[in-house]
Amino acid sequence: MAPPPDLTSPIVLLVEADEETARVVQAHLEHARYQVLHAQDGHSAQRLIETMPPPDLILIDARLPDLSGFDLLAYLQHQAGWEAVPRVMVSADGSAQAVQRALDAGVKDYILTPFDPQQLTARLGRLLDALR
Repeated sequence: MAPPPDLTSPIVLLVEADEETARVVQAHLEHARYQVLHAQDGHSAQRLIETMPPPDLILIDARLPDLSGFDLLAYLQHQAGWEAVPRVMVSADGSAQAVQRALDAGVKDYILTPFDPQQLTARLGRLLDALR
């Protein structure tokens, strides 16, 4: 029997299509005492958003197979209670236009891939600490 979840741990909604990346990120975040909910695509993320209370943070891959991360960011703007949830986007596109587009869409951080999972965890921790 698994122990009950730690209700004081920050909750992260991870929206990532690549299973290996999601597995590695989830393992690092859970090791750092985060609770992680994983959606493999934009539609799965939308279903979670419609049925769960807002998490402490959302980590979104810009490239998803069905909806782009940008489409998901736009969707979040219209979800009551989710407006204040900090959003972090992960992308291989480091162009100034992509970064600016993400910032304009409300992301708090933009992380280029490939990334070091420990650095990702540290950046998310600093972001959450700054928002408390």
